[in-house]
Amino acid sequence: MALVHHRTVTLDGVEVFYREAGPQGAPVLLLLHGYPTSSHMFRHLIPALADQYRVIAPDHIGFGRSSAPSVDDFEYTFDALADVTSAFLDAIGISRYTVYVQDYGAPIAWRLALAHPESVEGVISQNGNAYEEGFVPGFWEPIWAYASAPTPANEEALRPALEREAVQWQYTHGVPDATTVAPEAWEHDIALLARPGVDRAQLALFADYSSNLPLYPRVHQWLRDSRVPVLAVWGKNDEIFDVAGATAFRRDAPQARIELLDGGHFLLESHLDEVVGIIRDWRAAV
Repeated sequence: MALVHHRTVTLDGVEVFYREAGPQGAPVLLLLHGYPTSSHMFRHLIPALADQYRVIAPDHIGFGRSSAPSVDDFEYTFDALADVTSAFLDAIGISRYTVYVQDYGAPIAWRLALAHPESVEGVISQNGNAYEEGFVPGFWEPIWAYASAPTPANEEALRPALEREAVQWQYTHGVPDATTVAPEAWEHDIALLARPGVDRAQLALFADYSSNLPLYPRVHQWLRDSRVPVLAVWGKNDEIFDVAGATAFRRDAPQARIELLDGGHFLLESHLDEVVGIIRDWRAAV
């Protein structure tokens, strides 16, 4: 089993925690996590791929073991998270990489790609949207409502998304056998969401999510122009981003490989071996 390092780098007053494994000279695989988790979601994937990649997984600001400044001291937007990620990559000397995105990791990665298209050598999307197709209406309606009108009533309707039941649901919905999902996965997230002020930070990101959609046409153009290899490996039972978000990649990346597995939003918890095998096979073919 590969040795995984747990490190922290300070950038302009904030600390970014990250996990790293694999040879220094190997191709880089950058893992960008989603809500409500952290690099913890990649704890098993990192050593599984470290023989072929230098695997790097940061925690976004406000998540995991990275700094979680108050909303008065940090602007919680996807632009800001992408800026920190870009500075992080500069700080550790990474200029080219394949990016693995899930959930929030996707809009952060698209901003990186649009700013530095030459840096991205490949895209692996695991339930990370780049198209308006794929958004499951029942899940997203309260988020769109809060984004358009952040009233107390709309905030109250959205706050359950920060609570135990909703976090656990993200891990267990769509999984044929929920006993395959380790409870510490959601317990880890719940504990870190409980840090003072993190609720306001997460609400700010909910409100900003709609800023991602206007970027999509530019992302599609980048996919067409760059012809970057794309793998979409998707939990097909996801009730947040459904399979239309995966199959849509073929519109702008016709050679994209689409793999729909019998799992949910956090596919790595239940289908790690299948995902690792698919990534290895995809990498060998590109």
